[in-house]
Amino acid sequence: MQENDQEHFKRELGLLDGTMLVVGSMIGSGIFIVSADIARQVGSAGWLTLIWLLSGFITVVAAVSYGELSAMFPKAGGQYVYLKEAYNKLIAFLYGWSFFAVIQTGTIAAVGVAFSKFAAYLYEPLSDENILYELGAFKLNAAQLVSILTIIILTFINSRGVKNGKILQTVLTIIKILSLLGLVVFGLTLAAKASVWDANWADGWSTKTFDKVSGSWLPISGTALISGISAAMVGSLFSSDAWNGVTFIAGEIKNPKRNVGLSLFLGTFIVTSLYVVTNLMYLAVVPFDEIATAKFDRVAVVASDYIFGNIGALIIAIMIMISTFACNNGLIMAGARVYYTMAKDGLFFKKAAVLNSSSVPAWALWAQCIWASALCLTGKYGDLLDFVIIIVLIFYILTIYGIFILRKKMPDAERPYKAFGYPFLPMLYIVVASAICISLLITKFSTCGWGVLIMLTGIPVYYLTKPSE
Repeated sequence: MQENDQEHFKRELGLLDGTMLVVGSMIGSGIFIVSADIARQVGSAGWLTLIWLLSGFITVVAAVSYGELSAMFPKAGGQYVYLKEAYNKLIAFLYGWSFFAVIQTGTIAAVGVAFSKFAAYLYEPLSDENILYELGAFKLNAAQLVSILTIIILTFINSRGVKNGKILQTVLTIIKILSLLGLVVFGLTLAAKASVWDANWADGWSTKTFDKVSGSWLPISGTALISGISAAMVGSLFSSDAWNGVTFIAGEIKNPKRNVGLSLFLGTFIVTSLYVVTNLMYLAVVPFDEIATAKFDRVAVVASDYIFGNIGALIIAIMIMISTFACNNGLIMAGARVYYTMAKDGLFFKKAAVLNSSSVPAWALWAQCIWASALCLTGKYGDLLDFVIIIVLIFYILTIYGIFILRKKMPDAERPYKAFGYPFLPMLYIVVASAICISLLITKFSTCGWGVLIMLTGIPVYYLTKPSE
């Protein structure tokens, strides 16, 4: 039963669906907001562009490296399965534990909250300032309810079968790509000014940081620059994350040995290209100081005001709502497959290993829904992103190092696709990502330290709950 169970999943997703899942899960609200923080950290047009390029490059390198693993193990569970095969059940469990505790559910909560924040643009009472209930220090606001409601609706749609989730994902993601491209084209044709572009690039490679207290720029170099770059990269890496979701649903992809790896490459390449051209449009339309000081970091709203005038903010609000809704659909669909595979190994609640009549792990979907909704109520989503990015990077490093381990451990295994640029590019990723992790632990220990702690608390849990062999 155990081995055949993969066959009970319906292989209903083609290459387009896989690629749209990657793109749709990656593009949330980050590209509309994150550039403001990057601009404040590094202080120039050249560095802003470089940080997006660097994040995109290492994301694509990671994705094409995963192609080898996805072709070797074309099963549900993706990264969890790769870690189990390369290392052992403990490392795989720590990933699954972190994934359920904070990586996937925390990201779903944060994306849900981003949706509700922009919904409040269209209808004011939905904002987080509308407090509906208070009990001691706990406050329930309208935005939290909206985010929880979207998570419940998307979970329900996905519990009715992979086809429903697939259609919603593909349609919304195509709308999202076209609207982002539309914003870039309108920006460059209607609002781009040579004077703004020239001024932004006049000292395009000077490094400075924005001091919020004095409202002025301070030059930085050496260690201050390194910590500025790593802090800036949290946002761009987070905006480029969740690309690995397609590996989790490999059990439902047609010809997974070919299509999973190809979806990873095409999806990450499309998103990286979109992100870079969007930032070049910002630099052609908005003076650099206004990018850095955008209200609530909403750079896209500032750019859209320049492009479309008064209705600019409204256009961006609708775009972000579509974007975050599609993003969460992809995250919700993919996440449940990891808990399903863990449960099959006896490392998660037994009921998560059951597929419903629509051939999807409904119990796992609803468990994820409940915990993500609970995280929406904490009100600490900003901290969640710092928790998430450090754990995500640690497991990406371990997974990509797993390629080296498996080449030694299983030299004769069938590898329909081999990691591009091996061993150079996978090793480059490991070095860059490790440097970012170390820098984050030094500069953001108060939040990233908690992320590492959440991951390590999985060790006693594993030994307490581990089924006897």
